[in-house]
Amino acid sequence: MSKSSELYERGLKVMPGGCSRNTILRKPHPLYVEKGEGCYVTDVEGITRVDFANNMCSLIHGHAHPAVVAAVSEQLAKGTAFTIGTEVEIDYAEHIVSRSKSFEKMRFVNSGTEAVMSCIKAARAFTGKSKIAKAEGAYHGLYDYAEVSQTSKPENWGDADKPSSVPVAYGTPKAALDDVIIIPFNEPDRAIKILEENADDIACVLLDVMPHRIGLIPASDEFARSIYNWTRKNKSLLVFDEVITFRSNYGGAQEWYEGVLPDLTAMGKMIGGGFPVGALAGRADVMDVMDPLASKVLFPHSGTFSANPITMTAGLVSMKLFDRNAVLKLNNLADYARDSLNEAIKIADVPVCVTGEGSMFRIHMKETAPVSYRDGYVTPAEAALTKTLLDHLFDDGIMMINTCTGVLSTVMKEKEIDRLAEAVLSGLKKMKNQF
Repeated sequence: MSKSSELYERGLKVMPGGCSRNTILRKPHPLYVEKGEGCYVTDVEGITRVDFANNMCSLIHGHAHPAVVAAVSEQLAKGTAFTIGTEVEIDYAEHIVSRSKSFEKMRFVNSGTEAVMSCIKAARAFTGKSKIAKAEGAYHGLYDYAEVSQTSKPENWGDADKPSSVPVAYGTPKAALDDVIIIPFNEPDRAIKILEENADDIACVLLDVMPHRIGLIPASDEFARSIYNWTRKNKSLLVFDEVITFRSNYGGAQEWYEGVLPDLTAMGKMIGGGFPVGALAGRADVMDVMDPLASKVLFPHSGTFSANPITMTAGLVSMKLFDRNAVLKLNNLADYARDSLNEAIKIADVPVCVTGEGSMFRIHMKETAPVSYRDGYVTPAEAALTKTLLDHLFDDGIMMINTCTGVLSTVMKEKEIDRLAEAVLSGLKKMKNQF
């Protein structure tokens, strides 16, 4: 019995599945952390691994960054949450708004899920329409409407010209499914045709321009521009989910698309500096549906821990450190990582590919990089190969996200990338006869 197995036995008695987040689960039991420092994590058994998961993309500067620790420690001594305002909330809001030309006003919330939910509700309040459209397979958090068709499969996803609205959780109301229009990712002609059929009812199109669940595939310029133009023509809003992708550029992945400005953007993860966070930002007139001073408040909005000073302090320090030079340096390191992985795949001579942009990458057990959800759908055989590689990497001292996705932190260097590439190469060589 290891310490981790003993901890898991205790967890099983008080939590469904023994945990509060499914992503920690692994067989025969999860491992538990002792400490994190920089880009390394040490578990309670004393084993240290390079962290390419970074708490599901939320740690841009790795673990326990000295500047964040110092600032948060100072604030802890002053208090953690108040029913009156804090100056740091305004400081941080000013900083976030300054990072993107699509941001005029913003509000903080407590998670990416809450940020997306707030964007959807704001879009409905602004347009007076009830339906939303989203890309098949894209993950946008736990909200009933946002999660529709994120796990659709060949047996239930319907015709490619009219994808079905498929629930994730049992008991999802049919009314919620009816109010979510599913469009194919990176297929502009099909997507626009579907949107046209529902033009009078769509409050917003919710779009992640490099959705992790779809395959960490960037939206083509044609797709993003087509959706943007359609929303302009039909008085709908364009909502970007940048909870994961905001790390891609100083002002988010939306900078990839010249002239395509979302009306609202949802953010989260890394903007919290290691603490729970969410935010939505966008056009002033849209954001003002939440204005409590208006004569008629269209979307009453609040949250007990929204903009708490611990998160605001950690986030402001972290994002100021993640300046334009830091973004460029990290993205260049990610280019080196993708090149190194492609070289490992070439040497191993296996039908595997790498996708991703910015500071993220994903390894697919496919010969050719997918461009859409159905194209990138992970078959049972591919899932087994992915698990084999992930287990090999974990045993070799590398932590990855469970889709074989990696995200970089600013404290990483080429030596960590080289270690990853060597581990991937050795793993693929061992697996070669399984392809």
